[in-house]
Amino acid sequence: MRADRLVSLVLLLRQRGRLTADTLARELEVSTRTVLRDIEALSAAGVPVYAERGRHGGFALLPGFRTELTGLNHDEALALLAAGSARGEQVFGLGSALASAMRKVVDALPDGHRDTASDAAQRFLVDPESDLLSRRLVTDEVPDSAMAEVRRAVLAGHKLRLHYAATGQAPRWRTVDPIGLVTIRDRGYLLATRAGEDRTYRLSRVLAAEELPEPAQRPSRVDLDRIWQERSARFLSGGDHVSVLLRVAPARREELLDTALAIRAEEPEEDGRLRLEVTFQDFRHAEWALWQLGTDAEALTPRSLRAALHHRAAEMATRYLGD
Repeated sequence: MRADRLVSLVLLLRQRGRLTADTLARELEVSTRTVLRDIEALSAAGVPVYAERGRHGGFALLPGFRTELTGLNHDEALALLAAGSARGEQVFGLGSALASAMRKVVDALPDGHRDTASDAAQRFLVDPESDLLSRRLVTDEVPDSAMAEVRRAVLAGHKLRLHYAATGQAPRWRTVDPIGLVTIRDRGYLLATRAGEDRTYRLSRVLAAEELPEPAQRPSRVDLDRIWQERSARFLSGGDHVSVLLRVAPARREELLDTALAIRAEEPEEDGRLRLEVTFQDFRHAEWALWQLGTDAEALTPRSLRAALHHRAAEMATRYLGD
């Protein structure tokens, strides 16, 4: 909406001083012509914005001008700014809205706290794009137009048409009753029902979406955490999942957690290793995950998994035996 954009424009000028029309256009994700029209609108409304000509010119506000926004204390603003630095800000298509909100948070601080909070937030990094081994962490990407339709249908309580590409199937349209949105490790999911049956859709597989005018068939109140736990439990108990009893070095436990579906049981052993009961997607998933851990992990059961890992290790040893 234009009113929100005008507020964001004023906040940018307050916090960063003189800015060119091109810079403002990039920040606000609009054209330079739109920025010039907004500047004229602000001037007509009495906001003291003026233009400076020349090589280092741009637009600025008269010193001392302040917007009236609700204040926050230093730690409250710091918490919001640190949260806003996470890559998860793009989840559900709300990245630009979050950027606008962060500008308002900074502007809401008293003058003496504004600079210190902004600097302190730069000292926190939440969910970087790669881990310590420089492995790039892949996040789901959803078309903005589709995500906007999904979000509107969830909030309005309307039925939703999805053009969805399920694993191993050709994309097709389906109509669902949306319940809520969940994000786990930068992966977004739509919880819904279809013909009365529970359905969970990976947002990255939504190719297009359309909010329908008909009301969704869903309860007026919802406990997303409970629903997610119930669906996760059903998922883990079905399909071709395989349960593995294994021993692992404590230093590799977190790496194992990143690949396994779930850890069902855990207890320490006398030699310092951990004995775990772990669920994997299928047999190939289990074999691959344990091979990555090398000698820091040992599968105890099932015997077929031990045999597969022994065969793979024997082939590797033969290949590198030497002349």
